[in-house]
Amino acid sequence: MNSFIVVLFIIGLVTFSMAWMPFLSKKLGVSYSVFYMAAGVLLYWLFPDHLPSPLPQENESVVLHLTELIVIISLMGAGLKIKRTFSLKNWSLPLRLVFIGMLLGIVVSALLGYFMLGLNLAAALLLAAVLAPTDPVLASDVQVSPPNEKKDSETKFALTAEAGINDGLAFPFTWLAITVAAISAGIDDTLWSWLTFHFIYKIVAGLIAGFLLGKAAGYLIFDFSKKYKFLEKLDGFVALSMTLLVYGLTEMIHGYGFIAVFVSALTLRNYEKNHEYHESMHSFTDQVERIFVVLLLMLFGGAISLGVLENLTWNMVFFVLLLLLVIRPVVGYLSLLGTDISKREKLTISFFGIRGLGSIFYLAFAFQEISFEYQDELWSIVSLTVALSILIHGLTVSMAMKKVGD
Repeated sequence: MNSFIVVLFIIGLVTFSMAWMPFLSKKLGVSYSVFYMAAGVLLYWLFPDHLPSPLPQENESVVLHLTELIVIISLMGAGLKIKRTFSLKNWSLPLRLVFIGMLLGIVVSALLGYFMLGLNLAAALLLAAVLAPTDPVLASDVQVSPPNEKKDSETKFALTAEAGINDGLAFPFTWLAITVAAISAGIDDTLWSWLTFHFIYKIVAGLIAGFLLGKAAGYLIFDFSKKYKFLEKLDGFVALSMTLLVYGLTEMIHGYGFIAVFVSALTLRNYEKNHEYHESMHSFTDQVERIFVVLLLMLFGGAISLGVLENLTWNMVFFVLLLLLVIRPVVGYLSLLGTDISKREKLTISFFGIRGLGSIFYLAFAFQEISFEYQDELWSIVSLTVALSILIHGLTVSMAMKKVGD
């Protein structure tokens, strides 16, 4: 049997099914990510010889770029959905989750990686960094509604904005792990260069580039197009084009493209907040995102089926459960103390620290930059974290959102 034809058939089948999956997922109260991951496990278990290898260790470059692409598309979609104008007061919840909760989580996870799992310092830092961001890709069930629909709760806003912000701000800590690995290997690198370049410059460059490019896009899409009367002829794919343009240009000037894409989407959305064209742009990015998501989830399920978890120990399993069920909920809740949302909202926001494809991207990125010890073990830990997050959060999201009134 021709393997390429088999792959085409499977791609057509799973993407075709995605047209009905959101409806089915809502009816069953289970996130569609659970179904597609399980389908990938089953498919690779039944037909391992007719499908491309899904193991990330064997395809790090492919995994890197596929996850990179889906994350930036998801960041654009998330930014276009957020209706709230940025200010420290308006955005206090996600900012607390990132600058208190995420940082505390990194410290605790790094210490556990070093002392409990026996990793060296570089590997422990890398594990903590890649598991720090919540995921804008798999968190669609807890995100705000598409543009110009109903007003969303503080819970959904906090989780959407947190995922948008921390996917970029986890990058400096991934680079910290890379820098420590380089220093340990005797490569000419310093913590000062990490602080000035990877932490300060790249964040600032991402923020500025995202804001300026978002403003420029807003002018071209709304003011310029209105003036010359062809706004109604613009297609939704402009959002995808803008995603690639902003990301590519920001990375070319060595800024953080993840930050720039999210900031540009927010800036564009606030340029003319209630215009119906936002719906077209979001709809297009959402459709492209879902196609990539189902394919990557199938491949991820296949990696589970073919042994990506084989290097796990009971200590590692315990660490993952601690991260998902204790560390994230506790640091998330602590970061929200003093806010005026209800206890139930605090508990819900703290629990849904969904880990996903962003973590896989960061790990593949770090391994492309420098060789780490314990690479197979890190793939197993991160893969188990993502798999359990999909299951735990995917099976509880519908019930939890109903409890807080969403």
